[in-house]
Amino acid sequence: MNLFNPPAAARAAKTLDRALFSRTLPTVAASVRENKLISKYRKELGKTREVLMLEKFDPIAADPDEALAGQGKKCLILRPDLKISGILSFFFSCLLFGLFMRSGLHRNANMLAVAPETWSPVLQEATKIGDLKIVPFDVTIDYKLWSYVDIMRSIIPEELQDEIPASFNTAGHVAHLNLRDRYQPYKYVIGQVILDKNPVIRTVINKTDDVGTQNEFRTFSYEVLAGPDDMLVEVSEAGCVFNFDYSKVYWNSKLSGEHERICAMFKPGEVVADVMAGIGPFAAPAGKKGVFVWANDKNPESYKYLTEIVKRNKVTEFVKPFNEDGHDFIKRAADLVLEASQRRDCAVLKPVKVSRSVPPEKRPEPVRVPVPPTISHYVMNLPASALEFLHNFKGLYHGHEMLFTPHTDTKLPLIHAHCFAVKADDATPLDDICQRIYSEIGVQLKPGSAEVEGEVAIHEVRDVAPAKRMFCASFRLPPEVAFSPRA
Repeated sequence: MNLFNPPAAARAAKTLDRALFSRTLPTVAASVRENKLISKYRKELGKTREVLMLEKFDPIAADPDEALAGQGKKCLILRPDLKISGILSFFFSCLLFGLFMRSGLHRNANMLAVAPETWSPVLQEATKIGDLKIVPFDVTIDYKLWSYVDIMRSIIPEELQDEIPASFNTAGHVAHLNLRDRYQPYKYVIGQVILDKNPVIRTVINKTDDVGTQNEFRTFSYEVLAGPDDMLVEVSEAGCVFNFDYSKVYWNSKLSGEHERICAMFKPGEVVADVMAGIGPFAAPAGKKGVFVWANDKNPESYKYLTEIVKRNKVTEFVKPFNEDGHDFIKRAADLVLEASQRRDCAVLKPVKVSRSVPPEKRPEPVRVPVPPTISHYVMNLPASALEFLHNFKGLYHGHEMLFTPHTDTKLPLIHAHCFAVKADDATPLDDICQRIYSEIGVQLKPGSAEVEGEVAIHEVRDVAPAKRMFCASFRLPPEVAFSPRA
């Protein structure tokens, strides 16, 4: 709403007074001769930018003439900054100095003077032929028409307006803020305005500790800024539905693109070991596409919700939940998959329903998808420490060299390890990640392609702080690591 300035009276307010954002604005309207012409002139005057266009504002209103309004006649509200002359200029001067409502001049329609020569040809012609008649009109601008940023600019002190808190994570109906100390005095106002301006949000919270540093399960302490303390949420992502308690498990909607990117690498019938699976943002979508996932998380609450999510999304044939320490699970997953293959375990897919009139002997048989003997991908989405788990891959397939190339066409697993590193435009973060991998597995890799021996693909996921960025390091497990003796 760049035509108007928000009220200075709200500056530094610790509580929200919505009444401060209500005002009456004198402008003009185009009274329409026949309502069937409204669509035509709204379109044409919209192109000439003479219609008053504001977010959440309807420029079509009842005619200000009560008699015409009683006949159902409408008008188009026009912009207040159209060039005007005479006493109407005084109207706007009064408004700017806060005098308009006390002057009483807005009640005197006869004092209106306009400058038709400044109108667009469309407006001039419409008034000339009698389709439109320009009349005075008072517009009420209230709280609901102001944007979140406009309201915050009127409340937050000017010295703090360099980065008004405007972004937040969401999980279902919950908005999750991470307010800096300097905005703490205004946190309840910020929370309430976010609630007002986002219809899908019912609860606004502020994080009060650091995720991942004070809790190994990446949960966090929080305070409620607005709305009820209701953390049971439902989220839809990649065709799956996730129900969980946001206060007890880790979820980050900003990682949806990364979930999709990694899942796109999985092929139906492969096995993926998701070492830090959380509630299943990789596992459930992968299961939907026919990928076997051995999904593990150490957090008992994550395991509980993961189990429920697997059932709700009907991927029990492909996704197996575990509740173990990730260090132990890395080798255990490889052993369990091999045992499952040797037992000839498989996913049984029921055929599409057919008509009862089809004889039983002609109905299609269930499709059986066998569990392969080896894991194709390991996913390790614990960026604070995932690289510190890599030493557990030593000896992963010791004694099972015959399962892999050159004896078969099967390659060793691809490892996808998320991590944090310094944010820089040079090679500093890449070199740092390679060095940390080397310190865990004893093999020096260089940035490049995950499919090239001796190289690691390092993907930039997202910025998480001014000086910190999240990456994903993907590399093929080296044979000297996979086949070394187990410790």
